[in-house]
Amino acid sequence: MTTLLGCIADDFTGATDLAGLLARSGFPVSLRIGVPEAAPSATSPFEVIALKSRTAPVAQAVTETRAALAWLKAAGATRFFWKYCSTFDSTPEGNIGPVAEALMAELDTDQTIYCPAFPENGRTIFMGTLFVGQEPLHESPMKDHPLTPMRDSNLMRLLSPQVQRPVGLIDRLCVARGPVAIRAALADHHSKGHAHIVVDAVAAEDIEAIAAACRDMPLLTGGSALAMPLPALYQADGWIAADATNATRPDVAAETIILSGSCSAMTNRQVASYLATGAPALRLDPLRLAEEGSAPALDWLAAQDMARAPLIYATAEPASVKTAQARLGVAAAGEIVETTLAACARAARDAGVGRFIVAGGETSGAVTQALGVDRLDIGPEIAPGVPWTFCRSQGRHIALTLKSGNFGQPDFFSQARQSLENP
Repeated sequence: MTTLLGCIADDFTGATDLAGLLARSGFPVSLRIGVPEAAPSATSPFEVIALKSRTAPVAQAVTETRAALAWLKAAGATRFFWKYCSTFDSTPEGNIGPVAEALMAELDTDQTIYCPAFPENGRTIFMGTLFVGQEPLHESPMKDHPLTPMRDSNLMRLLSPQVQRPVGLIDRLCVARGPVAIRAALADHHSKGHAHIVVDAVAAEDIEAIAAACRDMPLLTGGSALAMPLPALYQADGWIAADATNATRPDVAAETIILSGSCSAMTNRQVASYLATGAPALRLDPLRLAEEGSAPALDWLAAQDMARAPLIYATAEPASVKTAQARLGVAAAGEIVETTLAACARAARDAGVGRFIVAGGETSGAVTQALGVDRLDIGPEIAPGVPWTFCRSQGRHIALTLKSGNFGQPDFFSQARQSLENP
C-alpha cells in the first residue's frame, strides 16, 4: 500500500502519541522504530518513524532525520510531518529548528509552520506563548526537566536562535477567522521572507482550521494534535481510499511489567497512585546503580509474580534528580537508569511477560531497542496520545504502551492494564 503521509518523530513516546492520534481515523498506521534498513514494503497510508534524536547532537539529529525522510520518500510519501513534543522540548541550539530547516531544504520548500499545541492535553499557544494548563511553559514543571529544562515560554524567542531565516507569528485572532484567513496570513509572511511561522491554537477547532489551511504544504511541524485531522482531510480530497482497514489485534500473554524512567510531575503522581494499590515495586537509585550495577534489580524482578504487574521505577522529584546528576553527570545518571530498565525489559520478556507499560521518552527508546522491536502496529488508545501497540520480540507477540512523561491521568498504570483486558 502506498504511503501518503510520512511522519518523523524525535522520540519514541512522541511517535506512539502521533501514531495513536492518526489511528483514530480508522486508517492503518505503522510505526517504525528507527530508520528501517530494508527498502519499504507492506507499508501503510500513514507511516511514522521514531527516532531517538530529541537530545542528540544537532548534526546527528539532522543526519538521522534525513535518512528517515529518504526512506519515507521511497515509500511513496508526498506529504511530511516533523513531530516534536507539545512542550517544545529543545535547547538553544536545537534540535527542532535545525531539523526543520534540513527537511525544508530536502523538500525544496521555503516555508513551514510550528504548532505544538495539544488542547486535549492542556497544551495551548496564545500570542506565541506556550501554556501547560494555565501555566506558561517556563513556570510549569517543564522548567525542571532533567535534559531539556524550558526557561522561556515564547516560541518565537525559543525558535529564532535555532534557525537561519526569519520567524513569524499567526495569532489566535487570525486563526479564529478560519482556513482562508490562515492561508492569506501565510502568503503575507512569505512575501516578507518569513520561513518559520508559529501558529496559535487554544482549542480543537483551531487545530482543525490550521490543518485544513496547511494540508497542501510539503512539510508541517508540530505536536501530534496537528496531524490528527489530516486523514479525514486527505480522504475528503480523494487522496486516500475509504476502504483501508487496520490489522487484527494479536493475542498476548497477560503477565505485565511497568517500567518508569520519566521524572515528570505527572509520572511522579502516577507512580504514587500505583504504589497506593499495594502492587510490588522497586525504586532504582542512580547512585546505588553506579556502585552495584543492574544485578540487584534483576534479582528482585526474578522473584516477582508477573501476574501482579510489578513496577520498577527511577521516577523521582527534581531535587533528587539533581543530586544524582551532580554526583554522576547528567548523561551518566540517565544512562545508568536506562541500561538497567532495558535489562529488566529483556529479563521480563524472557520470563514470559507479554505486556509492557513504559513511561518516559528515553526509557521507551531504551526498552524498544532492548526488545529488538522495529515495527509497531497501533492498537486501542488508553489516554489521549497514548495507545497500546503490538509487535514481535524474539518471535513472540507482545503489547507495548510508550507513555510520554506528562501524559495520562494519575491512575494511568492501572487504567492501561484494564484497557487491554476490556477493549
